[in-house]
Amino acid sequence: MRPYILAESSWKEVETQKVDLVILPWGATEAHNYHLPYATDNIQVDHIAEESARKAWEKGAKIMVLPTVPFGVNSGQTDIRLDINMHPSTQAAVLNDIIEVLDRQGIRKLLVLNGHGGNDFKMMLRELGVRYPNMLLTCCDWFKAMHKPDYFEHEGDHADEMETSLMMYLAGDLVRPLSEAGSGREKPNKVKQFHESWAWMERRWSEVTEDTGIGDPSASSREKGERFFKDLTDKMAGFYLDLANSDPKNMYEE
Repeated sequence: MRPYILAESSWKEVETQKVDLVILPWGATEAHNYHLPYATDNIQVDHIAEESARKAWEKGAKIMVLPTVPFGVNSGQTDIRLDINMHPSTQAAVLNDIIEVLDRQGIRKLLVLNGHGGNDFKMMLRELGVRYPNMLLTCCDWFKAMHKPDYFEHEGDHADEMETSLMMYLAGDLVRPLSEAGSGREKPNKVKQFHESWAWMERRWSEVTEDTGIGDPSASSREKGERFFKDLTDKMAGFYLDLANSDPKNMYEE
């Protein structure tokens, strides 16, 4: 049993265990090109949360990882078979219930570890922070934590070289041969401003990609995934440790 993983812990340990920070991994259930499983986001965020927690725990962080929420916002993929959409309003309700428990029990810090690009928790946490003023509510996107060109040749954001390499390392038995993968070509929007960071519209997945992937996975390898995973979890463990040891009433330097 790993004492920092709630799903593996018993009441005997949990009843008296000190917890300074709770980590809530949040994924999605959706198609990932032809070669990766629907649970790709969940498998990745599970492993990242747990390995980062192990490294932080061994350095003294008093943390607890909750079970992963397996459904995310997939409102742009309503016509992709069995992509399971959870609306942001539902996510906010789930977050409220979890935060209510933590606040009532005096556990004052929560990190939502996001593993899906369609999820966006910032506005929810802003509102919930007003409702629960004693809570330190934070979130991060693990897939933005590293400089991807240092590890991978091709850009992308869904079933791309990064995700494929990670899955080859973490759950290689669930990855189909790369020869079966689609190209992951993204059809560009005709309105050029949407290619820039200051304008946004939701992508209609079946119109923007033919294989549900965005990013060329052809150069993926298990070795790239292993190197990336090690460096990522080192960085995430440092974040867990700093956040667990922080004083919510003294967060800013003089």
